[in-house]
Amino acid sequence: MALFASSTRDVPVTSVVPRHVAIIMDGNGRWARKRLLPRFAGHHRGVETVRATVKTCLERGIEFLTIFAFSSENWRRPQEEVSLLMQLFVKALKDEVSKLHRNGVRLRVVGDLSRFEPELQALIRSSEERTADNKRLILTVAANYGGRWDILQAVNRMLLSEPGKNGEWTESDMAPHLAMSYAPEPDLFIRTGGEQRISNFLLWQLAYSEFYFTDLLWPEFDATAFDAALASFQQRERRFGRTSEQLLGDSPATTAAATSRRIDA
Repeated sequence: MALFASSTRDVPVTSVVPRHVAIIMDGNGRWARKRLLPRFAGHHRGVETVRATVKTCLERGIEFLTIFAFSSENWRRPQEEVSLLMQLFVKALKDEVSKLHRNGVRLRVVGDLSRFEPELQALIRSSEERTADNKRLILTVAANYGGRWDILQAVNRMLLSEPGKNGEWTESDMAPHLAMSYAPEPDLFIRTGGEQRISNFLLWQLAYSEFYFTDLLWPEFDATAFDAALASFQQRERRFGRTSEQLLGDSPATTAAATSRRIDA
């Protein structure tokens, strides 16, 4: 059984502060190019923005943050850039995990990790183990991840879980096998850099997420920009297939739960 409600089967409890934020961090290369710097300088600066975003999430009471670090299609980039990105991933794990641990952040990495070098795979495992008991924020890094890969691997695992079963598979059967079965569906999806697409990211999980696109490049996405995304989210009417009139009939308990998590003005 899945740990969290499905937005297509149930009506999730909502609140003013999103419980789960997912981000495509786009624009590192363009940020560097505007400053006549190599693309890698933008990726390096992007790590600093990740650090600041984690801090903002902790301060705003967000429980889950998922960032798209490297897609299954990013292997198509120039080999030199891919190699530098892998080196940056190793360095970030070595430099940042102690800080995450001190601040109560649990790190999880999802994706097909088999293609990574053994050193990186070992670092991922040790980082996840070290932070496994932390509960203040769950930071998920999607690396060599693709939404279609996620659905296919979940289907394969589901079929293997009950080999004698024929047909009649349900969403509840597959959900526990998705890469992020441990997290609720994202309430808010953010993409920086001006593009307005999801680029094979969390195809299953974003079914009822609120989308927020900004022209800001990822290294420019600071706490003020994050709060602008949260302010936009707070203006959305999350109906999950219902009518606006039905929302007026939500129970006082649901309204109170939502209000209790409002960002202080």
